[in-house]
Amino acid sequence: MPDSHRQVRQVFLQTIDHAADAQAPLQSLPQPYLLFLGDTVEEGFAKTAFGLRDWAPDKCTGEYALVGAAVSTGLPAMTPQEAQRAGARSLLIGVANSGGVLADNWLPALVEALEAGLDIVSGLHMRLSESPVLAATAERLGRRLIDVRHPPRDIQVGTGRKRSGKRLLTVGTDCALGKKYTALAVARAFADRGVSTDFRATGQTGIMIAGGGVPMDAVVSDFEAGAAEMLSPDAAPDHWDVIEGQGSLFHPAYAAVSMGLLHGSQPDCIIVCHHPGRTEMLGTPGYALPSVEEVIDLNLRIGSRTNAAIRCAGLSFNTAHLSAEQAHALMEAESQRLGLPVADPIRGGAAFDRLIDRCLA
Repeated sequence: MPDSHRQVRQVFLQTIDHAADAQAPLQSLPQPYLLFLGDTVEEGFAKTAFGLRDWAPDKCTGEYALVGAAVSTGLPAMTPQEAQRAGARSLLIGVANSGGVLADNWLPALVEALEAGLDIVSGLHMRLSESPVLAATAERLGRRLIDVRHPPRDIQVGTGRKRSGKRLLTVGTDCALGKKYTALAVARAFADRGVSTDFRATGQTGIMIAGGGVPMDAVVSDFEAGAAEMLSPDAAPDHWDVIEGQGSLFHPAYAAVSMGLLHGSQPDCIIVCHHPGRTEMLGTPGYALPSVEEVIDLNLRIGSRTNAAIRCAGLSFNTAHLSAEQAHALMEAESQRLGLPVADPIRGGAAFDRLIDRCLA
């Protein structure tokens, strides 16, 4: 990771504590973490580990991968025993397989972590305690099995009531292309300008970074809008909640969470996140990515149901696969074509400044 990118992300750590204080924390997570990568071979399925590395490096001791893994965060490779001696307090499952289940071939490594004196933190759909082996081992050793991806029990259905304060929601052309990173970077930029702001986490990685939030993809559909209302309550008129988006209205599997989050967030503005060059929806071959124009139009039409004043502030491009020159040329051309700011928040610069200006206008 380039040093400039690392510095941009680390600056945000100065504002994380404020955001966490403003949200009801799920629980006190044992930190620092040893990031578990399992046997993952695709980076897209290790976004939890990469998110923690990029936005909370001070909470990460190292990584632990199984034989056959082809993904690395670049952190020091450690066994659970080595990590525990280095100060780690838990092993955090940094990958999400299809269905979010505990893979059988992970269990020996997870048991090893418990025996080394580490708790286990998971953002999977499957609860750690559903594994008899892990449950019995944790009970025998007095270790904790901590599941983050489970919502509070007191969520109500959405009311549609207009709340005070201002809200920004990141939306996308697809999954896993930068909605969380964009929200984190925008919240940091707002705070740098002296704007009262909170990052509102809606996924397991964001929750692990911020210390609170609601895992929206684990909420029953009828309560999605209500969960979003709970996540972003009434606030001062000049306060901004920057809400991490989920899924895409166009995704054949995950559109439901995007719809509920859009209605319940009642965003005053959206930022559309896109990965230039991606042609198919992640995990669903044969489904083409929509154009950014389609995404802007549909999100504004649906979002206007609960906030008639919703607007698109601009676009966030994930250009990590491009050179600086290629990225600049592409974003400048798309900005001219669309009449909106287009920026890569991780690259920053004047383009990102213009996007922030438009958000706050």
